[in-house]
Amino acid sequence: MALGRVLIVDDEENIRKLVRITLAKAGYDVVEAEDGERGIAAVRSGDNPLMLDVIICDLNMPKINGMAAIKFFRKQFPSVPVVVLTGHPTTEGANELFKQGIVEYLVKPVDPQKLIGAVGKAVSEHVLFKDQFSA
Repeated sequence: MALGRVLIVDDEENIRKLVRITLAKAGYDVVEAEDGERGIAAVRSGDNPLMLDVIICDLNMPKINGMAAIKFFRKQFPSVPVVVLTGHPTTEGANELFKQGIVEYLVKPVDPQKLIGAVGKAVSEHVLFKDQFSA
């Protein structure tokens, strides 16, 4: 049984592959989307968004950028934690995203242990949030 289900939204195929392999080896089920538009479509379509435990999202992507996708994810699915994974970090951007409720802000290339730790933290927060409503 998987530790949780993670959606990775990133336009860089090699990053998605690295994240998928790292998290799969750690025991997570990983779903991929190559941009914000496809990430939003993935949570709207056949995959039940309540089945997602974490969303990992890049910021600079074509079609729908990460800021817009994260805003959508936070508004539509506020119980699903979001982790940012970016190659272009800024203090202002990080501060704004933390105000929107992201769990972690990671910088590419990310250390695999930091990635696993951030996802584990996010999954545990999601489980705690869901437990509040299951009583």
